[in-house]
Amino acid sequence: MDRRRLLWPILARLLAPAGALCGMAALLAGCVVAPYPYTYATTVSTPPSFDRSWDAALGAAADAGIQVGNADRGAGRITGSKAGAAVTIELRPQADNSLKVSFDAPASRETNPTLGDRWLAAYNRRMGR
Repeated sequence: MDRRRLLWPILARLLAPAGALCGMAALLAGCVVAPYPYTYATTVSTPPSFDRSWDAALGAAADAGIQVGNADRGAGRITGSKAGAAVTIELRPQADNSLKVSFDAPASRETNPTLGDRWLAAYNRRMGR
């Protein structure tokens, strides 16, 4: 009987931390970790930069061989000529925060590709499209 009295405090000191550790492990085992969320591809549309579009339109005109006579950034209008044909390029901000870019050369006699097609290809290339 004396032996039990001597061993009991020693066993209690050894078993108490082990019991606490087992209890904490049981609590942690009950925690559920949610699966890693999937990522979905999203498209972020940013409003076009007028300056970038203006520079691309002006550069595309030079690439297509248009001689620019007037470039009014404030009005968003570029005028010039190519082989005697009048050329007008306009950039207009829209209500939906987009930018409308138009090219007009009604008297141009170029075909395959047309002057408009050549200008558009140069514009898209300069815009990185």
